[in-house]
Amino acid sequence: MEAVINKLGGLEGMEKFLQGKLIVSEYARAWREQDGVIYFNVTSDGTTGPEWISRLEKKGFRVGDYAKSILNSHNFKPTSGIITEVAVLKGMLFSDSDRITKKIRKEANNRDFSTPNAELACLIREKFSDEEIEDMGLVRVVVMHEPIKDSDGGPYLLSARRYVAGRWLCAYYDYPDGGWSRGSGFAFAVSQVIKTKNLES
Repeated sequence: MEAVINKLGGLEGMEKFLQGKLIVSEYARAWREQDGVIYFNVTSDGTTGPEWISRLEKKGFRVGDYAKSILNSHNFKPTSGIITEVAVLKGMLFSDSDRITKKIRKEANNRDFSTPNAELACLIREKFSDEEIEDMGLVRVVVMHEPIKDSDGGPYLLSARRYVAGRWLCAYYDYPDGGWSRGSGFAFAVSQVIKTKNLES
């Protein structure tokens, strides 16, 4: 009961609710889940890697050093006006021994999912709060794009991660037999279409 009162803004909020002065509406999620797969859409807008660093940091997000190296790479190639339907395979779909990069990619291929653009990580980080990522049952959403080498030549994948120290855009080293935690989600593209005026209306 105390938790409900707190959600309503304390005793004053509870009184307003009982008097009909406070309306409580159902939270509309920006994603849906079906059989352990999370689905949502994002639209690219041509933001470059360096622009993403500035854009995210201005909004209070934290961008890791490895992630910055990837975003500053010439291999980070943004698109504009592309609507991507995203599918995130939850880590719970895999046993601990099978939750490795090559088997995750194989499962995505079996479902006819495709490799997304690396910019998807930035779009996901901006779209979802840490609370929403937690509601998904995840700690991080790893975007399974083609690995991009950092300044030292190591292949990395970008990821949106919730963390007590802040809302992060991180990068993780990618190799076929690399293992992942159960709290990880793995983002792929289901479909992509070019945004048109008809789609906007």
